[in-house]
Amino acid sequence: MNAKMYLLDNNVLSHLSRVQRASAFFFEQCRIPSEVLHEAQHYPDAAAFKQIEYPTTARVLELVAKVMTTVPDSDTTLVNLYANKGAADPLLVACALHATEDASGLLWRPEWAIVSNDKAVRTKASAFDIESLSRDEFLLQTHSRWGI
Repeated sequence: MNAKMYLLDNNVLSHLSRVQRASAFFFEQCRIPSEVLHEAQHYPDAAAFKQIEYPTTARVLELVAKVMTTVPDSDTTLVNLYANKGAADPLLVACALHATEDASGLLWRPEWAIVSNDKAVRTKASAFDIESLSRDEFLLQTHSRWGI
């Protein structure tokens, strides 16, 4: 069976308890993109998140560019730099694309899903055939795996 891996947005991470964020499930099956990690730097347990960082590599940045080519200039739902909103959003999609691409040669490929309550992120993920879950869907789907 293929493992399920989750890329977490800050709007999900902020609603997990410290106990959840310290669980084996969190460290084994969740990843936090670099920009989300930056947004979460003030959490009391933020230092531990570095262990599950999904790093922003040159290839991830190439995929961010690919994602952004699909966003019309007038669309500020995914990224609105004037309002300082959404800096991590295209990165979440790019990380999911990269993770899928990176696992393409594996016999047992993990399945990747973006977990975000941001509708624009979930819509963009869908446009790239990436599974996405809301915070509530994620917690319902994983409730028995937190070990708490």
